[in-house]
Amino acid sequence: MAKRKTPTGWQRDPEGMRQRILAAATAEFARHGLSGARIDRIAKQAGANKRMIYYHVGNKEDLYLEVLEGAYAHIRAAERELNLEEQRPADAIATLIRFTWQYFLDHPEFLALLNTENLHNAQYLKRSGRVKEMHSPFVALIGHVLRRGEKSGDFRPGIDPVQLYISIASLAYFYISNHATLSVIFGRDLLDERAKAVRLAHMTDLVLTALHAGPDHVAAAPKGRIGKLKSR
Repeated sequence: MAKRKTPTGWQRDPEGMRQRILAAATAEFARHGLSGARIDRIAKQAGANKRMIYYHVGNKEDLYLEVLEGAYAHIRAAERELNLEEQRPADAIATLIRFTWQYFLDHPEFLALLNTENLHNAQYLKRSGRVKEMHSPFVALIGHVLRRGEKSGDFRPGIDPVQLYISIASLAYFYISNHATLSVIFGRDLLDERAKAVRLAHMTDLVLTALHAGPDHVAAAPKGRIGKLKSR
């Protein structure tokens, strides 16, 4: 009788091998971008070989897209754990700001991947059949928080949930991505613990003030200033 072959490690745990490949690829693409990334380095880091990568995922571009989708899936899954729907509207927005800020600090690879994909004009993200599906429920959740805030009288009406999230992400992203140059320009370490606490407090105050339903909310300010200028 022919002797059965003993399964290799990746055959015994194909999902484990796949996850190691994706983890190694995430680090490689974050450090070197798409053009600079090398499959042989990814294989070595994952304890695999090129054949395994092609078998489990595909070519380099397929692997890059899977990494990109995985990065978005990870942050969206973490956001779902915030239970924003169970918090008071203002608290929910403050929680989202705090989470986004800390996530960007803790996951520089996520920002690096976004930078790479923007350099490619979202060429690869456009191929994804998953990304829009991930984001639609999240936008709907923010919209629900805003509607609750309107109903309670805490938020002014008419806030676009997409615009709100872009603003929150931008406030955190620009500061973190440009901290090195900004620290030199302004002569302070923008990533020391006190500076980070001050930044978070500033972002939270800025966003919640913009959402405030009071008669002097910030949306009316630009119009008022323009009116004064025209009357001169």
